Formats: sequence, structure tokens, C-alpha cells
Amino acid sequence: MALLTASPVRTVAAAAFGQLCLLGVLAVIGGLGPAGWVAGLAYCAAGATALTVTTRRFAVGSFGPADLVTLGRAALVGGVSALVADGSAPVPLLVAVASLALALDAVDGRVARRTGTISPFGARFDMEVDAFLILVLSVHMAGELGPWVLAIGGMRYLWVAAGRVFGWLRAPLPPSLPRKTVAAVQGVVLAVAASRLLPAPVTVAVVALALAGLLWSFGRDLVWLRDQRVVEPKEQTRLRRVLRPVATGVAGVLVLFALLAPGDLALFTPSAFLRIPVEAILIAGLALVLPRRARRAAVVLVGVGLGLLTIMKFFDIGFNETLARPFDPIFDWTFLGPGVEFLHDSIGGVGADLVVVGAGALALGVIVAMCWSVARLSRLVAAHQVRSAHTITVLGVVWMVCAAFGVQFAPQTPLAAHAAASAAYQDARQIRTGLLDPLRFAKEAADDDFRHTPGSELLTALRGKDVVVAFVESYGRVAIQDSDIAGEVRQVLDEGTERLRAAGFDSRSAFLESSTSGGGSWFAHATLQSGLWINNQQRYDALTAGDRLTLSGAFRRAGWRTVCVAPAITRAWPEGRFFGYDKVYDANNVGYEGPIFAYSKMPDQYALAHFDRTERTATDRRPVMAELDLTSSHTPWVPLPTTLDWSEVDDGSSFEPTSDTRSQHIWPDPTKVRHAYGDAVRYSLNILISYTETHADDNFVLILLGDHQPAPIVTGKGATWDVPISIITKDPTVMSHIASWEWQPGLTPAPDATVWRMDTFRDRFLRTFSPRSDSAPSAAAR
Repeated sequence: MALLTASPVRTVAAAAFGQLCLLGVLAVIGGLGPAGWVAGLAYCAAGATALTVTTRRFAVGSFGPADLVTLGRAALVGGVSALVADGSAPVPLLVAVASLALALDAVDGRVARRTGTISPFGARFDMEVDAFLILVLSVHMAGELGPWVLAIGGMRYLWVAAGRVFGWLRAPLPPSLPRKTVAAVQGVVLAVAASRLLPAPVTVAVVALALAGLLWSFGRDLVWLRDQRVVEPKEQTRLRRVLRPVATGVAGVLVLFALLAPGDLALFTPSAFLRIPVEAILIAGLALVLPRRARRAAVVLVGVGLGLLTIMKFFDIGFNETLARPFDPIFDWTFLGPGVEFLHDSIGGVGADLVVVGAGALALGVIVAMCWSVARLSRLVAAHQVRSAHTITVLGVVWMVCAAFGVQFAPQTPLAAHAAASAAYQDARQIRTGLLDPLRFAKEAADDDFRHTPGSELLTALRGKDVVVAFVESYGRVAIQDSDIAGEVRQVLDEGTERLRAAGFDSRSAFLESSTSGGGSWFAHATLQSGLWINNQQRYDALTAGDRLTLSGAFRRAGWRTVCVAPAITRAWPEGRFFGYDKVYDANNVGYEGPIFAYSKMPDQYALAHFDRTERTATDRRPVMAELDLTSSHTPWVPLPTTLDWSEVDDGSSFEPTSDTRSQHIWPDPTKVRHAYGDAVRYSLNILISYTETHADDNFVLILLGDHQPAPIVTGKGATWDVPISIITKDPTVMSHIASWEWQPGLTPAPDATVWRMDTFRDRFLRTFSPRSDSAPSAAAR
């Protein structure tokens, strides 16, 4: 009770002490680290300062009962901030603290009403605590769902910033139950999302719906404040008379762009925009017939819808240009995180952060611009009802006639357009498919012929041999066929075939159809390893959470030592346990001291040299099975490292770039990019061929393959998703086992070479090299 009569300064000091105690408790329970302590202390200091200044501004003599509850909530929000900043706090602890802060939000208001202590200060204090908690939770979820979630936490602060520019936005709003409900839902939804109790697609959908509700709420308030503002009468100048039709024209162009723009740059032609969108006719009809209040709500809904539709088209364009497919609204948010990491590696942290901030600002700007455009055009329609009715009728009749007779200015581009409706329908179908996919995948994963096969019956035809599966990044069919770089890459492969044959090696080659293109290498790795079609993050997560037998797991069960060399991994990778690796060599534990080459943390030559000296030089050892995920041929493909004599590799400090060329010197010129890609693939292939010549022995089997095709800037549109694969060994019995595969001799598969789906490789490989034999030798030490 002493706090009820204490001065605000003493109360704030007591709250700060409580905040420190809470941080200590979190450190004991959740292992709060240095980053969490720094964030918690910064929050405590900033909050105490802000409260002291604000109590003076509002002339607060002492904190009321409700204010003390809010003060307790503020301390809990500081705990949530510390846990989010720490990054490694247990999820249940974070959710528990956040949930308690949210639950108390229903308490302070009730206490204020019952004790008669409602005050402007209390209302403002409560609102700021709510806003900051939602901001912190949105920052936390942005790391999992993508930067778009930041819009939930940043919306209120963007509103405040806009109010500094437009004074009428600072006018008081009338009490509104929908506004309070939408605001309360945001924190609850983010807390549920943080708990990870819901499947990933459902989490995305629920958070997206919460964001849509928030956009509707802010848009509703915006329209109300705009209509209530007092505008001083001004004489219409010539400039204003000119700008008004220009603004209307811009609004029309923006709406038509949202409705007609294709999701593929290759389809951006004049004929794509010389069409009549049926959606525009329907929107105009709504604006004509709806009463004023309903029209305002419709303007916000349609504007936000067109804004989201436009953003989705931008995503489609980006994915078509990089991954040769449209954006998937359920699965593809997980690409945003790796995309930002790639930007950090390619253009630096500052440049990447600017790109992310710019993308977020663009997304919000698109939604605002669409709402403005729809509002302006709807006012125009309502102000000229007779003329608008005639125009809508004429356009409707023309659209139906054109649709009936299939009128078009260009092939596949009908004059009577319904592109936006079709896009929304396709997205809805994708969402439905995505939501049902976990059940379908679980059924596929349960069907495993080798789940219970004992190790004594697995891979008996390879006992005593080192088996290396080497993925060459972005090594696709385009590297050896139907491109201006194919000749040089084929020359490397043909010469490599002869060099290896001279050293006693034989080789066979074919193609695999990858489960991904342009990126998502881990999907291809998992597909080959598991024998399942892994083409999205949801499937990958479900796979690695299960117990399906992988290729490396089969080798381990049969007695091999299993390792993974993955220079692209820079953080903890718990999935390695699922794949069955005894050891994972990543960017942090291989002792590399040389320069970084764009995305690639080390040259392929160093990765191979380190693998050889750590895993293959000992005389008394088990045979090793290794997956090598090489990265020197990863986009942006420049600069490349020098090639050293194998005896000079050492710690990698002798590697240097072969040129001063950087990504900004070649992108986005397709010819330069394609030739840089060809050079990178030739480098990686040469290194693998050289390694095999130099370090392989009679008991060595190399499976060399690509993970996926490069981006369409290299392949062009409509390319297959095929990647070359080769098996190289000195042992003729290995080749006799795969004779039935009908693969072609050498390292260069011809255009008509065998093509398998990548998910069929595991079963074919295990059946081929696991013939049932009671006399099969054991995987003896070498």
C-alpha cells in the first residue's frame, strides 16, 4: 500500500528494482545470457526515464491501483524483451511471461473502473505497454515467419510518426469495441504463434489474418479521421485543377496494375495491360450501389486486398526469376531468412539491412497506395452516378461479348480479363493443398521398405569402401547442354573422364530430376537421402523430426563412419542427428583461415583437403561414408579462389581471388552471369576430378551430382529441373552392379541419357548394393 502514496520517482525506482529481480529470475530459470541482460537493462533504463518524464507532464502525484498493475505488466514486458534479445531462451518460459503480461491487460482496466482511478496518464501508459509488447513479439516471430510480421508491431508507431506530419491523425478517436478487440487479438495471436503449438501453415494463416484485421482497424480509423478533419476553404488554383485529374489517373493506373500485372517478367508485354479486368467493373459497381458507410468499409477491404495481391505478384516475380516457379503462400516464407543471410554474405550487413527495410517500406507503401487509389476512384464513381452507371454497363457488355467470342490481341491474352480472380483462386488452391500436405507426406514417409532391415544385410556389395556423395552446387543440365557455356563444361568432363581412366577409374553418368530449382539445396540433399520428394520447408521439417532411414543412416547401420562436410552451415544444425552423421564439419570447425569468397565460406579444394586429412589418412579406421555439400559454385559465382597444389592447402591462408570481379560487376547482365556460372562449375568439377586422381584408391566410390539447376537468368524460362549424376570408381564389381541402370559411360551424360526422379535414388541404390547374401563381408577396418 505504500506505493499508492509514494511519489512517482520512488515508485519508478521500486519498479526498476523489481525489473532487475525479474531478470535475475529469468537468468536462473532460463539461462538468460549477456544479450538478454543488455536488452533488459536498456529497457529498464529507458522505461524509467520515460515514466519519470511522462508523470511530470501529466502532473501525476502518485500511481493509482490500476497504474501499479500496468507497472507490473511493464516489468513483464521487459522480461519478454530480454528473452527475445537473448535468442536462446526456452519457448515455454517466453510464452509464459508474455501470456501473463497479456492476461494482466484485462486487469488494470477493470481495477481503474472499480476504484474510480481512470486517468489520461493511465490510459496512455497502458497503451504504450501493450504496443511495445506486441512490437517485441512481432520481432520474435519475424525471425520464424518473415519480416512481414513486423508490420503488426510497427503499425502503431508508423501511425504516430504519420501523425507528426499530418496533424489531423492526432485527433482523438471515439471509443470502439472492434478497435479494442483487434488490438487485444494481436498479442494473443503472436503468443500462440510463439508457442509453436500450431502447424506452420496454420500459424502463418492465423498471423496473416491478425495482420489483416489490424490493417482494417487502422484503415477504418484513418477514414473516420479524414472525414472529421476541418479543412480551411481554399481557392482552387490552376495547379490544383491540373493535379486532381493527374492523381485520379495515377490511382487508375495503380489499380489496373494490381489487377492485370502478371507474376512473371517474361509476360510483361503491352498486350498484358490492354485488357478489361472484370474485377474493376465489379469494384466500380460496388462503389456505385453501396451506401456511404458500407462503401468506406469496402474501400479499406478492397484496397488492402489489392495491396496484398500486388505484393504477392512481386513475390511471384522474384521466385520465378530465382527459383523458376511462383511463390507458395504456405511454404515459401521460410526462404526469406536464408535470402537475408545470402544478402549479408553478398553485399554486406548494412546493404542487406537497407534492402530489408526498403522492402518493408515498399510493402506498406503498396497497401497505402492501393487504399488511396480505391478511395479516390470510389469517390469519383459516387460523385458521378449516372455517368458511372452508363460506363459500367457498357464495359460489362463489352467484357461479356469479348469473353464469349475469345477476343484477344495476343495469344493467351484475352481482352476479357479475370487475372486477379484467377490468381486469388490459385492461391486458395495452393493454401488448401498446403494445409493437406502434412497428411499426404506422413502417409508417404510411413512407407519404407528398409526401415527394419538389419545392418548386416545393408550395402554388402560396398563393404570396406569409402563412399563419397559430392553435391556440386547449382550443377544442372544447362551446364552441359543447350547453352553457350556447355561446350567448356563438357570439355572439363571429357578431359576428366580421360584423366580418370588413365588413373584406373571407370565412370557412368545419367540425370536426376531435382525437387527444387534455383535454390533450396537442402531440399535436394534431403530428397536424395530420404527417398521422399522434399520440395518445401514443411516437408523438410516433418522429415527431420521423424525416424526415416536415410542413405547415410543406412551406411551407419551397416558399420560405416558417416560424416557431412557442409561449409555453408554457420550455426547449430540439429538435423545432422536425423541424417545419421557421426560428425558434421561446418564453417566453424574446420580451421579455415583464408578469405571468404562471396557466399562460399571456403574454397571447395579446402573442404576436400580437410575431409581427406581428418577422415581418410588414418590406417586403422572404419570405412567412411561422406556427404560433401560444396559451395564454390553457389551464386553469385564470383570471385573464384585460386587452385593450389594439394600439398600447399594447409590452413587455407594461401588462397586468393582469381580476379577483382565482384557480383555487382556482372549482375544483372545475363551473359556475364551465365559465363561466371560456367567458370564456377568448371572450377568445382576440376577440383573433384583432381582430388579423385590424387587421393582416391582402389576402395573409393565417388557419387558426383548437382543439387539443382541455377536461376532462370542462366537457364532461361521453361528449363527442366534435371541435374547430372556420375559414379566413379576403380572397382569393376561396383560397375557390374549398376549395369542394369543403363547409365552412359564417362562423366558427360548425353541429352538422351537416363533420367530418374531424385527421390527414387535411395531405394534403387540400397537394393542394388544390398543383395541378400549370408556370406557378405563385414564393414571391416581399413
